[in-house]
Amino acid sequence: MSESTISSATLLGGAVTVANGAVQVHDASVLETEQFDTLVQQAVFAASEAERDFVRWVIWEIGQHVGVRPASIHELYVARGEGKCGGFTVPAMNIRAMSYDTARAIFRTVKKLEVGAFILEIARSEIAYTDQRPAEYVTVMLASALREGYRGPLFVQGDHFQVNHKKYAVDPVTEVNAVKALVTEAVAAGFYNIDVDTSTLVDLSKPTLAEQQRLNYEVCVDITRFVRAAEPAGVTISIGGEIGEVGTENSTPEELEAFMEGFNATLAAQAPGMAGLSKISVQSGTSHGGVVLADGSIADVALDLDTLEVLSKLGRDKYGMAGAVQHGASTLPDAAFGNFPKRETAEIHLATNFQTMMFDHLPQALLQEIYAWLDVNAKDERKATDSDAQFYYKTRKKAIGPFKKTLWGLPAELRAKLGAAYDAKFTFLFTQLGIVGTKKYVEQFVTTPVQHRAMPTAASAIIAAPDDADLSD
Repeated sequence: MSESTISSATLLGGAVTVANGAVQVHDASVLETEQFDTLVQQAVFAASEAERDFVRWVIWEIGQHVGVRPASIHELYVARGEGKCGGFTVPAMNIRAMSYDTARAIFRTVKKLEVGAFILEIARSEIAYTDQRPAEYVTVMLASALREGYRGPLFVQGDHFQVNHKKYAVDPVTEVNAVKALVTEAVAAGFYNIDVDTSTLVDLSKPTLAEQQRLNYEVCVDITRFVRAAEPAGVTISIGGEIGEVGTENSTPEELEAFMEGFNATLAAQAPGMAGLSKISVQSGTSHGGVVLADGSIADVALDLDTLEVLSKLGRDKYGMAGAVQHGASTLPDAAFGNFPKRETAEIHLATNFQTMMFDHLPQALLQEIYAWLDVNAKDERKATDSDAQFYYKTRKKAIGPFKKTLWGLPAELRAKLGAAYDAKFTFLFTQLGIVGTKKYVEQFVTTPVQHRAMPTAASAIIAAPDDADLSD
């Protein structure tokens, strides 16, 4: 497709047409064929920005027509806070690498198990090092759903839209504005769920919990108001806050209360009646990516399930939220996952294990090429005490962006084998987390308004937000 054909087009053998600024879907079955894969490749890898923008718009409009639309999980979480549903833990899955193949496996499993409560997310840091800007990410998630014949809302989330505390200490306005710029870019793309992470600003040197949490909740309110101002008509974005940075000391009920009391009072004073938070992230003993031992294995995690249960209940009973969110859970043993719905944990974030599965399937020659790239481009991240296994495990995620096209283009046989492994993993996780059959709750509570967009006719006015690959993921 050349730029000269962008004003009108016949796509997928006539199954989709574009005329007079509108998309028409004549045969949706073609979306589930290899023909559609070619269109998705154009959306990601086309040489021209105009062509990428056009194809991304077409895929968005196809979704609007057939019923695959970005949505907010806020209403479901409010219902949970009101006791109208429960007994499940929503997985928020960071899709970093081979995103189309990985997400397709998710949607195959979702269809099979009648799952409705699941989130696809990417963090501020991951956007940078995986080379997936929000518009591309939403497009690929939409395309994955369409390819597998899924119909329903798509909960795309900005994970760890985090304030870098070192940059904040030097220039707070510029750093907060960087997060706001990312909000603008993400919401415009279709991110209607955002985890605001200002927990980096908690100051434990202060004498009281309220003072320790003050900067955390004040900046969180500021960003929350900015998010609300960016909402499209008919959408209340689900916003999460965070009271303790993952990998630090476990959170307490008193810390949660200090943050929420301050947040709610500040929001009410500045913006009376504005919707607040629907969930709260806490620290309960995990760390992002796990702790890597010298042989490359992952250390056991001392997960505090009692903390999760108490904080989730407090979040629901006192503040009307869905409950507490567990980060850094990918490296937990399989036997741990069934505990989360039993303890009424609202949401769990999963990333590293999916990445590990992919690396475990790569050809040895490609792995060695990636490691050689890391030896040069990530050498500054290597500690003197790191073994090779530790160094490559911790840094290999940084190669995902530079090797994106190679990973997308792996042989079909290898991708099918990895896809089958993902199918099994997602079936296990979704069953353990109690989300089988949650489609009925989503249909009952979640509103998914139709949002047609104008055909792009020029370069996007949305400016890419500043990257920061060194934050939490």
